Amino acid sequence: MPAVPPDPTTPSSISLAPRAPYPPPLPLTPHVTGQSLYARKGPWYDLAQTDHPGSDSSRAVTLSPPQDLTQTDSEQAQLQRCRTIRGTLIEAGLFAPTEEAGGARFRISPTPFPLMPEELAFFETLGDHLLAFYRALNHLYGESVRGTQPAWVAAYLDQGKPASLLEYARAKRWRDQVPAVIRPDVIPTADGMVITELDSVPGGIGLTAALGTAYTDAARISSLVARDSSQTPHASRVTCHEIVGGPDGMVAGFDAMLREATGAPSGAIAIVVSDEARDYRPEMRWMAARLRERGLDIACVEPRDLRFTEDALWLDGAQAPRRLALIYRFFELFDLPNIPKADLILYSAKGARVAMTPPVKPALEEKLAFALFHHPALHRFWRQTLGDESHHVLSRLFPQTWVLDPRPIPPAGVIPELALEGRALANFRDLADAGQKARRLVIKPSGFSELAWGSRGVSIGHDLSQSEWAAALDQALEAFATTPHVLQEFHKGRQFDLSYDDEACGTLVPMAGRARLSPYYFVTGGKAKLAGILATLCSLEKKVIHGMKDAIMAPCGMAVQNER
Repeated sequence: MPAVPPDPTTPSSISLAPRAPYPPPLPLTPHVTGQSLYARKGPWYDLAQTDHPGSDSSRAVTLSPPQDLTQTDSEQAQLQRCRTIRGTLIEAGLFAPTEEAGGARFRISPTPFPLMPEELAFFETLGDHLLAFYRALNHLYGESVRGTQPAWVAAYLDQGKPASLLEYARAKRWRDQVPAVIRPDVIPTADGMVITELDSVPGGIGLTAALGTAYTDAARISSLVARDSSQTPHASRVTCHEIVGGPDGMVAGFDAMLREATGAPSGAIAIVVSDEARDYRPEMRWMAARLRERGLDIACVEPRDLRFTEDALWLDGAQAPRRLALIYRFFELFDLPNIPKADLILYSAKGARVAMTPPVKPALEEKLAFALFHHPALHRFWRQTLGDESHHVLSRLFPQTWVLDPRPIPPAGVIPELALEGRALANFRDLADAGQKARRLVIKPSGFSELAWGSRGVSIGHDLSQSEWAAALDQALEAFATTPHVLQEFHKGRQFDLSYDDEACGTLVPMAGRARLSPYYFVTGGKAKLAGILATLCSLEKKVIHGMKDAIMAPCGMAVQNER
């Protein structure tokens, strides 16, 4: 997945516009020195820089990492902690006990993925900037439809969508609604954070919540065992990690969002998971059970479990029939033709018989929104609508992106910010001849396609042969009419080192890899509040970072040195 411009020491025949300079440093706590794990040239966050005003932000700095538990805790204790976590997840139905059993499996680390206070501050403030972006994008689309912004904006966002879906999307009923769940995919790189894409119908909500609980409980158990074994110095360090958002942060955040979205004083809530998204049913069922413990009348169901009447949608089941007040939509809009009762669900939502979130707005689920953000013709709109601070922050975080549009442009026109061997391009097909170093680029479907999620349909330019790259480029351009694709800068993630429990060998194994950090924000009271962060670490040879059996998946934690 995308992450940072090519190394300036490596020759490259493709030139990209330089990124905007870092924001002026804030007068916060100065950098402290520490181990090389956090060494980087310049900060990899932008919202909470810790250089003193006037300092050189490009100087080499090292940040102090959290206390290294692996050096103070016996390997056997760490392995036991991993097994406790795994057992908790298996009991919750979120981890397959064996590969033959089928289901989710990944590598378990004995500790959370550690974040420094400055890094946590970055994530805590990021949510409101992303919420502002969604609001601005929604406003831009509406103005384009009405003719007060360029018509090509709505044309791009509507490309490949059926007219019936666009009619629902433009309904006055949810004109101002934006997603109430926001999850960016964030790649930490040597030169800064990069957001490769946004997801408003994300998986991982239940898994991240369960991991937070499992790691917290495992740490408590390890602490008790250590005390019973007279290992008091070790126990004080075993419990030093605090899960970002707290052990119940994800459940509490999802709860608050659903209660606000419901609006109505009474009625049940249904988390509706399609067959296409069936792999996520276990985690959403787990989440529904936790929410019922908090007093919500909620169930995770399939679309066919709903019953329609002229005045309401109903949920039948073991209990008496319950009228629905809210549907949490856990299905993609491209899959509507395959979803039983989809027309009745949309009809009920449009007629105010039931509330629904996320809203039925495919324009807000397109990766090409990043291309619109960087388009020179829309610069003034974004600056005025977002405000200087959010515009500046997002300009640093969103990688340069282009819509792969095969249509010819006028002779005097060029593709903004893209050149090959110093030559401006007027046709994307010219990139077919780019050499390996020049094609540090990513091709992926923009949205509204079964290939647009789960890292499917992604082509990494420098990871392909010349002929494979040319074929991928040609295929993407040919698909424009039905499935627009985007071209995006590839950004290489920086290296992290964690350990995991090798079940087969019964040992703790070190692993070097690159990370994707996925913070979850729930919108309540007009603010996007951070509830938890899921870290996914894949080995160094992997170009696309996503959940897989060979990846370490863990919640992010804040390392706090306990007082002795």
